[in-house]
Amino acid sequence: MPKFSIITLGCKVNQAESDGIAQNFSALEWLPIQNREQADVCIVNTCAVTHKACMQSRQAVRQAIRTNPNAQIVVTGCYAQTAPHEIREIHGVNYIVGQGEKHTINQRFRNGGKRQTHGPITICGDISKKRDFEPLKTAAQARRTRPFLKIQDGCDAFCTYCIVPYARGRSRSMMLEDVLESIRQLAAAGYHEVVLAGIHLGAYGKDLSTGLNLSDLLHRIENSKPIERVRLSSIEPMELTDEIVKQVADSELFCRHFHIPLQSGDDLILTRMGRPYSSKTFHDLILKINELMPDAAIGVDILVGFPGETETAFENTYTLIEKLPISYLHVFPYSPRPGTPASGFPDKVRSEVLQERSERMRMLGNKKRMGFYRSFIGKPVSLLIETQRDRKIGLLKGISPNYLPVLLEGGDDQKNRIVDVNIQKITDNQLFGIVIEER
Repeated sequence: MPKFSIITLGCKVNQAESDGIAQNFSALEWLPIQNREQADVCIVNTCAVTHKACMQSRQAVRQAIRTNPNAQIVVTGCYAQTAPHEIREIHGVNYIVGQGEKHTINQRFRNGGKRQTHGPITICGDISKKRDFEPLKTAAQARRTRPFLKIQDGCDAFCTYCIVPYARGRSRSMMLEDVLESIRQLAAAGYHEVVLAGIHLGAYGKDLSTGLNLSDLLHRIENSKPIERVRLSSIEPMELTDEIVKQVADSELFCRHFHIPLQSGDDLILTRMGRPYSSKTFHDLILKINELMPDAAIGVDILVGFPGETETAFENTYTLIEKLPISYLHVFPYSPRPGTPASGFPDKVRSEVLQERSERMRMLGNKKRMGFYRSFIGKPVSLLIETQRDRKIGLLKGISPNYLPVLLEGGDDQKNRIVDVNIQKITDNQLFGIVIEER
């Protein structure tokens, strides 16, 4: 059997798409292998959200070429869409495939594929003209215990710092019945949790003629209960409505876990970013979630060092986060993206200041995370045990509905099962528990 491997960088949507690409190749009776093995085709699914992500994408491509000297190398993803000319300069790439054509990669190798020796073929259309949601097969063979299901793609927001709308195109949604059927397929394949993923998840349904929105979809999922757990990926503050918060609070199906991109807690910076909310709106949303679900995990994205971010503006963000019941932070230093309005903004933040602010914010995020962890010591939680053990100490590891990662002793027969665990302690910033009951 011919062999393929996939290297994935970036977000949950990219990971979901890589799983779908793998499913497409498996349907042609290709054998998936790990990156350290020799492949006949190696696909690198890239990211372009930051300058660092682009650099890591180039490194991944070069590493794939070195590791697989006889393979055909396919580069796809956001970096392939936004900078195909840069990828063309890497000797050894055979195909550059844009976002709109990602779902057809396997078709080029239906009969093994004709090897390209005269430089890369670029298949990269105008993503801004895409209006239909391009589904990839449901990843019923995903290696992860909690597969990502892409139900939305693209973004219409065009925040001034963000390359994503140029890499992903306009917002497009999977039909509601297709979402339900995909979840049913994952449940039938033995999965217990699915993560609903999207580039702009809160915009789900706005492009559909049905008039349905994300809340309507959640109602349908709740009523049909196609799987044991459903987790939502990142949702914008203005689209995490009171109705959705209450739906999650009243449900035993939806995980009490929200990830919300704040970016800045300073109103002037939010305006320059093109973000359609205020720090007070965010403040009130977090308190609403905490009031209805004191045990909910609330993760927040912070973009540090946006042009014009003064010391006062940074402190406004820091203070807002510090006083709110937030569980963890994802901190990103600002990185100018060519072609975005902010890349030409004046008042750039010096690199040493950017580094210092990022470190302070990460330290605050770690303090928040540990405080959230400590609040569950001595309490029972349900865990979905992952199929891969902890790499360092070999214990089982599981995730609770409110995103607590817990290590515990146990046999392989507990993998991919939901068990009730009592959390006993924190050691080296990790939670440890003991099984109370298996379901």
